[in-house]
Amino acid sequence: MNAWNAMLSAISLPRGKLWLLAGYGAALAVLLTAPLYLSDFRLNILAKCLAFAIAALGLDLLWGYTGILSLGHGVFFGLGGYAMAMHLKLVASGDRLPDFMDWTGVTKLPWFWEPFRYAGFAILMGIVIPSVLALILGFFTFRNRIKGVYFTILTQALVIITVTLFVGQQKYTGGTNGLTGYAELFGVPLRNAGMKNALYFATVAALLAAFLLCRYLVKSRLGKVLRAIRDGENRVRFLGFDPSVYQMAAFAVSAGLAGLAGMLFVLHVGIISPSMMAIVPSVEMVLWVAIGGRGTLVGAVIGAIVINEAKSGLSESFPDIWTFFLGALFILVTVFLPGGLVGLFRQASQRFRRREPAHEHDAIDVSPVLREGNRSV
Repeated sequence: MNAWNAMLSAISLPRGKLWLLAGYGAALAVLLTAPLYLSDFRLNILAKCLAFAIAALGLDLLWGYTGILSLGHGVFFGLGGYAMAMHLKLVASGDRLPDFMDWTGVTKLPWFWEPFRYAGFAILMGIVIPSVLALILGFFTFRNRIKGVYFTILTQALVIITVTLFVGQQKYTGGTNGLTGYAELFGVPLRNAGMKNALYFATVAALLAAFLLCRYLVKSRLGKVLRAIRDGENRVRFLGFDPSVYQMAAFAVSAGLAGLAGMLFVLHVGIISPSMMAIVPSVEMVLWVAIGGRGTLVGAVIGAIVINEAKSGLSESFPDIWTFFLGALFILVTVFLPGGLVGLFRQASQRFRRREPAHEHDAIDVSPVLREGNRSV
């Protein structure tokens, strides 16, 4: 223990930050080595959970740091998924029209489908379309100072409108069945074992990039302004800032991350439909952030992974009653752990520090402990 403390003292970083970096490194190592110890089925479930974690990061940036609750992020997730699915469907169809267009009497590929023959365009649109839609919605809401529950209701209305549109335009979107039946990506079959591993590592890299981006934003001046808007929007306005600009920026970035998550989800699951853009998936995203720990970033990732892994495990072990277990988990965490799982960990670590004996080499301020002892005496 003394040798460990001496090594920590030789390093300029605080001990708590070193432990945090070690935890990040261990988590990354676990994810990178997952193909070595997980079956293809389990690896695919983990990849899907990591894609969900990217969407949760974006929502945490908007809700946890800016104070804007969106119940419509399933729309942005679905738009990204449809962008990727359109490309995959065109590749699988070859020179023919997609099968659902034949069934509905379409004789020529619609003009807005044509650019999606190119993977680069589909990937770009999977991020740009959700971001632009969020900017447009944010412009008309934040500029008019529509916030709180009213903004949340508007996002739910966006979900209803979008789902109705995609279901009704069956000849262009596949209707309630959605888009499925993909074959390959970049000329490599999606069922190829090497491709599956490559897509998994791409998802890990995308999650890492999304996490670093969000962390950079929340630690920058932009992040300080976002937290100030969350805690007192009128005060920020009186200081000369325009909160709507920062709110639109956070909303656009959050939507773009949700679109990226939707694209990766389609690659792993092999289907996208309007049901994945509905209100229930949007509410689930909020639950991931709340259970993991709102306003912590890492909590959003943990919440998305833990909840979705729990859904998979409980549905396998208790196929008839697994939803009751999941509902009980939501209630317990919401009522007894308002800070989420990360908040629970922080409380435990604080109690451990209070009980940990001070060593000669530990840079620990014991004055609070002494004061507490004097008061008790």
